[in-house]
Amino acid sequence: MAKCPPSSRPAPTGLERPWTEDELIVSKTDTKGHITYANRVFLRIAQLTEDEALGAPHNIIRHPDMPRCVFKLLWDTVSSGKEIFAYVKNMAMNGDHYWVFAHVTPTLDSTGNITGYHSNRRKPTGEQVKKIAPIYHLLLDEERKHASPKDGLAASTALLQKFLKDKGIGYEEFVFTI
Repeated sequence: MAKCPPSSRPAPTGLERPWTEDELIVSKTDTKGHITYANRVFLRIAQLTEDEALGAPHNIIRHPDMPRCVFKLLWDTVSSGKEIFAYVKNMAMNGDHYWVFAHVTPTLDSTGNITGYHSNRRKPTGEQVKKIAPIYHLLLDEERKHASPKDGLAASTALLQKFLKDKGIGYEEFVFTI
């Protein structure tokens, strides 16, 4: 099973992968974020075979334009047992990108323990992408101002929290206002 770590991936092409509003991208992971299931839409858009996807870390599709603080918020939320909605810019194996509006939920066993995570993703509208992309750009710029990744993550997280506080809303409400 040949895995393509994010560090060996091609550079972003700037081209957007086509998919339609009526398609649904579905994937499941274990508690460590390794893919345990990917539907055909996911595989086609990410340009992965099932063998390449299964067992790979879900961040194999991470686009470098995504601020780390958004993923921290996502993982902190679902690992606490809550669901989250988020806009995410992903990258296919050839460097093309595609935006998703993700709904990520923890998968629980019969005793309430988290056994993995499930994500359904729909295609956001062009208007939604135009609203979220500049915010992500600001967060990413903040991360890059710091030599230490840890300091960059802390600074972008603080900037996101300030942005939400200034708006007087929580993250979930913010996402649904876009």
